[in-house]
Amino acid sequence: MTARPIRGTSRLCPQSADLQGKGVDVRGRSSRVILLAIVAALLGVAVFAVNSASKTKPPKRASAALLDTSGKVMGNVEFEQGKNGKVIVRVRASKLSPGFHGFHVHTTGTCDASTAFMSAGGHWNPTGAAHGSHVGDMPPLLVGKDGKARATFETDRFRVAELLDSDGSAVIVHAAPDNLANIPPRYSSAEGPGPDSMTKATGDSGARALCGVVSRSKR
Repeated sequence: MTARPIRGTSRLCPQSADLQGKGVDVRGRSSRVILLAIVAALLGVAVFAVNSASKTKPPKRASAALLDTSGKVMGNVEFEQGKNGKVIVRVRASKLSPGFHGFHVHTTGTCDASTAFMSAGGHWNPTGAAHGSHVGDMPPLLVGKDGKARATFETDRFRVAELLDSDGSAVIVHAAPDNLANIPPRYSSAEGPGPDSMTKATGDSGARALCGVVSRSKR
């Protein structure tokens, strides 16, 4: 007897044939599974793209907890990148002596109390300017009789992203007033009339009372 090919016979496996016999659309179910897998993959790509974009965006906020030499938190500083290109700086500090205190960004993001915070380096001064025109120079803090200081101001001398470079930066509140190197020529030192090299470097703002490492804010 000559064998004849059977046309129209399903090529489904026995299990699939059994399900199909029970009214289950096997091919439709497979299509839905494939579609769901594709959607999941696309969502994964989208999430990855969003996360990657967020990591490459310049940081808009940074902050620093101000510590004394015993390691206690005595205040904080917040930096926020404004839409006008300026940085909004908000600072609060406590348990300081009444009067003015020098307040600067320093070059290195390290606050080692064993070095009296000298680990933070000098004033942030990439242009080599005299004190008063350092990029890291900020308005002196005025501390009240209660030992507290509050201030909010804007500066266009730096951007938030620049505070977070490879070696970071730190904020220092000094123990003494900052004269911003404003020493008239009628005053003289061994170096001659006007401000000497120490005044030009630090503004004679004395020891480093508080130090805070600047870090990127999570919010």
